[in-house]
Amino acid sequence: MKQESGVRGGKRDFGLATRALHAGGPTTPERENSPPIFLTSSFRFDSAEHAQAVFAGEEEGNVYSRFTNPTVALFETRVAALENAEHAVATASGMAAVTLVFLSFLSAGEHVVISRSVFGSTTNIANTLLKRLNIGVTRVPLADLTAWESAITPDTRMFFLETPANPTLEMVDLAALTRLGRERGILVVVDNVLCTPCLQRPLDLGADLVVHSATKYMDGQGRVLGGVVVGTRDLLMDKVFPMLRNTGPSLSPFNAWVLLKGLETLSLRMERHCDNAEKVAFHLAARDDLTGRVFYPGLPDHPQRELAIRQMRRFGAIVCLDLGSRENAQRFMNALQLAIITANLGDCRTLVTHPATTTHAKLTEAERQAAGITQGLVRLSIGLEDVKDILDDLDAALE
Repeated sequence: MKQESGVRGGKRDFGLATRALHAGGPTTPERENSPPIFLTSSFRFDSAEHAQAVFAGEEEGNVYSRFTNPTVALFETRVAALENAEHAVATASGMAAVTLVFLSFLSAGEHVVISRSVFGSTTNIANTLLKRLNIGVTRVPLADLTAWESAITPDTRMFFLETPANPTLEMVDLAALTRLGRERGILVVVDNVLCTPCLQRPLDLGADLVVHSATKYMDGQGRVLGGVVVGTRDLLMDKVFPMLRNTGPSLSPFNAWVLLKGLETLSLRMERHCDNAEKVAFHLAARDDLTGRVFYPGLPDHPQRELAIRQMRRFGAIVCLDLGSRENAQRFMNALQLAIITANLGDCRTLVTHPATTTHAKLTEAERQAAGITQGLVRLSIGLEDVKDILDDLDAALE
């Protein structure tokens, strides 16, 4: 389905919040103010000849909701507008987006370089599915540009990374890494889930594709699953869209509608998330018993603070702390009363996770250590509550 990437009539110079509300323009002749949900599996044709023309691509039109649906298309249009991209393809989940990218661009005998600091399921896909398909994988330290270059082989086709990484918040110089990718003819794919387009736009820094788990901040209230791949029209329509059409990891129209409503408040929520997270990080770092054990890119002692200032608009909403052991981490989590223990992030509520035993539990201990995920590491996804209540809850649990 054709996407209008601008805001009502092709204009692209509106701000981020305006794009989230208006990109794609009016949707139907009914003149509705809120986007409708097209809960239908298929669409009618005027005649057999009309059906033939649409299937052949000679006429524009919806065919089947596995790959063309107006509600999903509007969500794609708005995410593309937020990322300053030509096009987007929505998927059923963030991991569906990641897997779709791997399967669309990598073939047997080829090679991908992946940072050590990626989401646990991405590592699992690399260790299982890609290995079974005879696709070579090399894991490298995220921030080490020399390691990225050294890992390149004649068969390398892709760099895949998260920056900041989940959950360690390690970063890489995106402009430098994407420049290396361009020089060597390697596709650079960035998982931008922790930042969203509100805080970082990897395409503007030279990346070829961006993936998101829309389940996180784009929804923002822990309601539905969704994912999206963003980039140039040629890359997406030549590679990603055909794979989606034929394999079917499709975003449902209802979930797309919920995510559209989430986008409408994304920029507002990210500001409050960041405000609260900065206060939490500085408060925890000031405690004598946590000196050197609080991780947040905005802290003065963070080794990559200057890089974060250079390529991110703000420092994000994830704060991590290392309490020394799994027992300490779990005792702290169990003592929390406001923060919710769950494996998700990006919710309007403050969430807490022990990555080593949940999101990254399938990794070997060696893989976790290489990624900086210790048994004492706790990830806090800071929510939208009154920040004093968050601080009181954390202090009481630490006591």
